[in-house]
Amino acid sequence: MKKILLTLFAGVLLISCKSENKKEALPLQTEIAPVEQIDLSIYPQAYQDVLATHGGLAQWSAMQSLTFKMPKENGDEVHTTDLKTRDVVIETEKYQIGSHNGKVWLAQDSTYYPKNRARFYHNLMFYFYTMPFILADDGIVYSETASLEKDGISYPGIKIAYQSNVGDSPDDEYILYYHPESKKMEWLAYTVTRGQGSKSTDFHFIKYNKWQEVNGLLLPEELTWYKTENNLPTEARGKPRIFTNVDIDASHMGADFYTIPDNGVYVDE
Repeated sequence: MKKILLTLFAGVLLISCKSENKKEALPLQTEIAPVEQIDLSIYPQAYQDVLATHGGLAQWSAMQSLTFKMPKENGDEVHTTDLKTRDVVIETEKYQIGSHNGKVWLAQDSTYYPKNRARFYHNLMFYFYTMPFILADDGIVYSETASLEKDGISYPGIKIAYQSNVGDSPDDEYILYYHPESKKMEWLAYTVTRGQGSKSTDFHFIKYNKWQEVNGLLLPEELTWYKTENNLPTEARGKPRIFTNVDIDASHMGADFYTIPDNGVYVDE
């Protein structure tokens, strides 16, 4: 699956062989390169500062897997992602969504979850959650942009675009806004072009309300989507999205954790 942001938007896991898999120690020969081999000079200095504030790209690059829980009124979701392959499994009481080697699958005992939405959703929250580190992916073009003026603070911005033919939506654009003093990421602005057939200039906004430190990295604890007017955020749209039970570390799940279960179907077939 592309290394690009897909836009827009358990308690009890499904019973399957996947729940028996445990994290395995990463073989020594595949450990991540030491810090000095990570070339930060390819990134703008402002982005380097944000990365450092959030724990550093070296620490992020040393991680192999990420798991978080999203409490939801209609059933909690547990998201697990291999940070190197970007394989994903989302587990709930009623369904599972996953991907393996770029092929997205859906497993459920009924028609609860629409098949045509599974691919769109399978790594959507992962990309929003892994800010600002996900913006260090390949194929990204950085540029300066106007600051965001909000609540008496001027947030400098880093504009993100993609090289042509990168991922499914290379025309999408993003802006990372950070606090001028703390250098923490505060806002994300993004456009949506998927399914529209043309480039959009309509930006949506997410406020990164609260951060939590996990294994040396600052990761989101709350995200709030905002209403907009004239391409600027105005007021919160609904309650914050909460992330709990976060685990990020340098071990990975079992080899077959992300493979399609017996009751699964591929959504692109």
